[in-house]
Amino acid sequence: MHGKHLFGLGLRKPHYADFLDAAPVAVDFVEVISENFMVAGGRPLNVLRRVRERHPVALHGVSLSIGSADGVHLDYLRRLRELIDAIEPMFVSDHLSWSRIGSFNSHDLLPLPYTEEALARVCNSIHRAQEVLGRTLLLENPSSYILWPGGMTEWDFLSAMCARTGCRLLLDVNNIFVSASNHGFDASAYLAGIPADCVRQIHLAGHSQGRELLIDTHDQPVRGSVWSLYAEALQRLGPVATMIERDDNIPPLATLLGELDVARGIAAEQARRVA
Repeated sequence: MHGKHLFGLGLRKPHYADFLDAAPVAVDFVEVISENFMVAGGRPLNVLRRVRERHPVALHGVSLSIGSADGVHLDYLRRLRELIDAIEPMFVSDHLSWSRIGSFNSHDLLPLPYTEEALARVCNSIHRAQEVLGRTLLLENPSSYILWPGGMTEWDFLSAMCARTGCRLLLDVNNIFVSASNHGFDASAYLAGIPADCVRQIHLAGHSQGRELLIDTHDQPVRGSVWSLYAEALQRLGPVATMIERDDNIPPLATLLGELDVARGIAAEQARRVA
């Protein structure tokens, strides 16, 4: 865990010019979607290299499909390794989900059954990925809209996964809130059940109300209920790297920097309470 809190934003195309401007952006790091830069060249990769000269970078993937029954794809891992070697990121992360089986790709982050069989497959894939990438992976807890019957709780699954593989966690606080609301579990029990010493990064994001369920849309400001859960999480986690995700309906950079200041304020208040 970091000795101090870090605060970052996602590097998105509407803000490229802001991050390349002469005036530095007031963030400790930026996070990018790995797949957008797993290319041989072009403007996006050039922008990332220039931003990397100014800021640490976290790589966040959406296509590893760590839960696929047929394992992780070696070609994908090799291309990701090339990006890792070029950028030297502070974190390499993806999701505890699956999206691919054989030649089929759902282009969505689908939930896993939290069974011993699934845990064994996930752990085998994590070992393989970490071996090829030469990095410890951070896995993010998903937002979910269905639950498979039986099995263990998500927080117990995450705990066992970390213990068996040495991987670490990217804790998405909005996802906890969304899934707890959708499935009726206690978000505080979730926070109490995760291995706090394994959390390296936090995601904050906005969500929307669907017809019956909350949807993790990343197109709204962080809601008050999620800020409250973030404050509760920090009571257990201590210093950690916090990042705000915004992937649609993207506002001016100054608006997101304002949200990041809210996170800074909450972290500072938690620090005063334990001082």
